Amino acid sequence: MPPWPVLREDFAARRARREDEVQDVRALLLEHADPAAGPPEWVEAAATAVAVACLGDNHLWQDLLLDDRQQLNALLRHWFPSLVAANAGDMKWKKFLYRALCERAEVLICKSPSCDICSDRPLCFEAPDTTH
Repeated sequence: MPPWPVLREDFAARRARREDEVQDVRALLLEHADPAAGPPEWVEAAATAVAVACLGDNHLWQDLLLDDRQQLNALLRHWFPSLVAANAGDMKWKKFLYRALCERAEVLICKSPSCDICSDRPLCFEAPDTTH
């Protein structure tokens, strides 16, 4: 079985209504794909699965039926390593992907010009892991 994520079955209807959005996210992911990660059809399948999962209502790792965010990070690091490197601040993945799309389209979606001074920072970024 190819190593791309599994999706919940209820995404087909959402995808039908929001296919343009899926294609935008998919294109962004493919721009950051590592061609050495696997056969091209696997890379494309991983990008499609992640893009469709972005339509879900939960955290991206939950919508991909992963156990936790660390598994999502590992998956993204494998298939799209330059994207993971670009998310140096550890922004939540859906927010990061959509913010990247908005920046590309020159659409300002944030309250502040800098994440460091924004009152919504806790909503966008993961809390530091203090268990280690």
